[in-house]
Amino acid sequence: MAVRAVRGAVQLDQDDAGHMTERVSTLLTAVLERNELVADDLISIWFTATPDLHSDFPAAAARAIGIVDVPLICAQELDVAGAMPRVVRILAHVETYLAKSEIAHVYLGATAALRKDIAQ
Repeated sequence: MAVRAVRGAVQLDQDDAGHMTERVSTLLTAVLERNELVADDLISIWFTATPDLHSDFPAAAARAIGIVDVPLICAQELDVAGAMPRVVRILAHVETYLAKSEIAHVYLGATAALRKDIAQ
């Protein structure tokens, strides 16, 4: 078994706590499903949000779907001119038997344009 990093992102339509929970939950569920992981495989998750998101902590969505005993941290993404707005990104550290090349990084909707090289 190895420690691997899984990336992902999702864009919100508006800065609303309920909408953030819905979108980030969808992202986390997709990361787990596409990599055949369960919550117990998670080591930690870093969340970043663009500076235009203020309504809630993205990590709250993880708690809402039952990820309760995994260290989570939120940070603000760099405020770069022209960057895609209302984006939550994740970097999840997991224990898995998957090779690096088998990891499915999950970029939902418009965020697939952020990492065309690894988006699934």
